[in-house]
Parts: sequence; C-alpha cells; structure tokens
Amino acid sequence: MKTVFVLMLLAILAALAGAGFFMLRKPDDAANPASGQARNPKAMARALALRVALSVSLFLLVLLAWAMGWIKPSGLPVN
Repeated sequence: MKTVFVLMLLAILAALAGAGFFMLRKPDDAANPASGQARNPKAMARALALRVALSVSLFLLVLLAWAMGWIKPSGLPVN
C-alpha cells in the first residue's frame, strides 16, 4: 500500500511539473512553426486539473485504506 501512495505522490508531482513547464514556455514558441511545438493555452489548465484529480483520489484512497484496515495510524513515538 505504501508503494501505491508513493507512486500517486510522484504522479501528482509530475503533473505539477508539467503545469509549470507549460506556464513557463515562451509565447514566441508558437510563432516558430519550425519548432514543431505549437503552444496550447489549455495545456496548463489540463495539467493542473489532473493534479487536483490525482490529489483527491489519493485522499480518498487513504480514507478507504484506513476504513478497510489496510493502514493504521501509529502516531508519534513517545520514547
């Protein structure tokens, strides 16, 4: 279960990095058709929407795993 949580967190970070990449692209990249990469104005919004969907699904997965007894809260060690 820990592996699934880590993979979901990595997917969330990848979606965030993708949104940052689309945000930081120069506007004149679209003016250069020879580059082969046309700027898509909705790409950043899609990447952020994907990140939100992944975050919500991770939260629901943690709640489900806790309710099913797959994970148990351990708290902070006292000693």
